[in-house]
Amino acid sequence: MTKPLDCLVIGAGPAGLTASIYLARCHLAIRLVDAGHSRAALIPRTRNHAGFPGGIAGTDLLARMREQAQEYGVAVQHGTVDRLVKTGDHFTADVGAETLTTRTVLLTTGVVNNPPPMDQGDHDSAVSRGLLRYCPICDGYEVTDKRVAVIGTGERGTNEAIYLRMYTRDVSLIAPAGAHALDDAQRSRLAEAHIAIIDGPCGPLRMGEATIHVPLPDGELAFDTAYPAMGSVIRSDLAKMVAAEMTDEGCLQTDQHQRTTIAGLYTAGDVAKGLDQISHAMGEASVAAAAIRNDLAAITPLFR
Repeated sequence: MTKPLDCLVIGAGPAGLTASIYLARCHLAIRLVDAGHSRAALIPRTRNHAGFPGGIAGTDLLARMREQAQEYGVAVQHGTVDRLVKTGDHFTADVGAETLTTRTVLLTTGVVNNPPPMDQGDHDSAVSRGLLRYCPICDGYEVTDKRVAVIGTGERGTNEAIYLRMYTRDVSLIAPAGAHALDDAQRSRLAEAHIAIIDGPCGPLRMGEATIHVPLPDGELAFDTAYPAMGSVIRSDLAKMVAAEMTDEGCLQTDQHQRTTIAGLYTAGDVAKGLDQISHAMGEASVAAAAIRNDLAAITPLFR
């Protein structure tokens, strides 16, 4: 019988790669499986990730992390985990036609942003050119004193527009589907910040030479950058298969060591808490890896 893995890491974004480096350096038997959909790969250039003056492209950062993981024998296996089951002290995971058995699982599957109405090819091009951005914490500095649209409404749209107001005086909040869903307090906050409130619906966004255009019932408006504030889909299906508990927002519920409510299941990154920061995901991953090592050692000593 094949010996079970010590840990199956699902997702090779910054969190999964960081944890894999830590776990491999503990001489644990691990497998890293990735479907190839890390949001980090979409980042044209991150400039607030410490250690990279001038910034670094998301694809380059991931490549460096993969290279570092490979130094310790970790290869990224491309594939999708279709099913996760817990039986006794072990998990089984179906990856295509292969079934893996593992003592622990680390979920670093992240989230998927809800995009604005837009052709997929145009969307990806707009992201690469900085005409469409998803993380004001990451790159709000880059839109300093530019004309910015926030596509959203309600609390999420209001908060994002207010946040971006510290970078530029020219912020418009545009409802994606029709009239805005704003209460009096939200409208008051937006008015005090001199943020334009524009009803939709907005048609498919399109790119100009150096601007992004938002079609609206009263005509088309051009902006230097648009930020969709339309929420995201949390990739938590595998956790639900083993009945892990979720927060009200839909993220996995964890303790301070990234343990979920299911023994042997750990998580890190945006699927655990949606801060959307590479450094935060990496920090959680290191905490999770340490907990996995310690919990395994408490069951069976990890002597060389």
